[in-house]
Amino acid sequence: MSALYGFYKQATVGDVNIDRPGFLDFIGRGKWDAWNEKKGMSKEDAMAAYVDVVEKLKEKYGMETQ
Repeated sequence: MSALYGFYKQATVGDVNIDRPGFLDFIGRGKWDAWNEKKGMSKEDAMAAYVDVVEKLKEKYGMETQ
């Protein structure tokens, strides 16, 4: 699910603009790393990738929209 977070942040904010969290902030570092992996991706591409991941998850887990 960290990929979703990375795509979300890239689509809404753009490239990482904060310092990496401290060593003991495991969750913060994981989120920062997921976002940083998307560095350079356009907001439009990040939005499309986010939707693709969600669609794949819906297929995998049999979820349907109403």
